[in-house]
Amino acid sequence: MGGKDIMAMQGRFHYYEGYSMKEVTFPIRVMYELGIKTLFVSNASGGMNPEFKIGDLMIITDHINFFPEHPLRGKNFPTGPRFPDMHETYDLSLIAEADSIAKEKGIRVVHGVYIGVQGPTFETPAEYKMYHRLGADAVGMSTVPEVIVAHHCGIRTFGISIITDLGLEDTPVEVSHEEVQVAANNAQPLMTEIMREMIRRS
Repeated sequence: MGGKDIMAMQGRFHYYEGYSMKEVTFPIRVMYELGIKTLFVSNASGGMNPEFKIGDLMIITDHINFFPEHPLRGKNFPTGPRFPDMHETYDLSLIAEADSIAKEKGIRVVHGVYIGVQGPTFETPAEYKMYHRLGADAVGMSTVPEVIVAHHCGIRTFGISIITDLGLEDTPVEVSHEEVQVAANNAQPLMTEIMREMIRRS
């Protein structure tokens, strides 16, 4: 893609499906061994920022790990330190490049913090409120474990959340998996356009 060799996953393993964290993040270990230097991640998530709209592309600037198990628990892999620094988990230069491309192409993007939770239930109104007050702008059931392992391996990471539903504090909304899929499918071409151009320019 864009004259570059890439590796693409068809979906991912989710913790809520019963996989262990080692299984969830094993593809990242494989990518590292294959020499991958940059990781693009995407997900469908529920927005909690009142400025967001369904279908928005949220560039992830940081995350909160709310999973009950940490992907680096256990014997330390020699790909990184025992206690990796996480102050710039999402690469700032990649974020700036994505912003520039989105502006050039007239694609609306927003920035925000993603909180990763176990699932598989969608959030209750009280949970949406709690996560937002903890500092999160969007919530989902993936991404964080893979990003932590990628960061531990020294792989630069860029992430986008497609806002597929909204859980605002004063406006509880019922959501279905089918509605989430429709919103994600509608926004995906715009996300792909940004990522394709980022790869071409890298």
